[in-house]
Amino acid sequence: MLEMRPDCERCGCDLPADAPGAFICSFECTFCAECADALDDRCPNCGGELMDRPTRARKLLEQHPASTERKHKG
Repeated sequence: MLEMRPDCERCGCDLPADAPGAFICSFECTFCAECADALDDRCPNCGGELMDRPTRARKLLEQHPASTERKHKG
């Protein structure tokens, strides 16, 4: 199951688990669409490809909550 990190690691904007617009690499580094575009869809941490992160259905978030640990490095 994906960790579903709550923020963009580059700019810190919120990325709700039940909303589109987040991009992840294979290590689950997470970025918003604007930052992913600025990074040319390459993760600055591992060099991997950034892909659309799937959303988690709102009804499943109660049973399988998203992470609350913020990863913004700024």
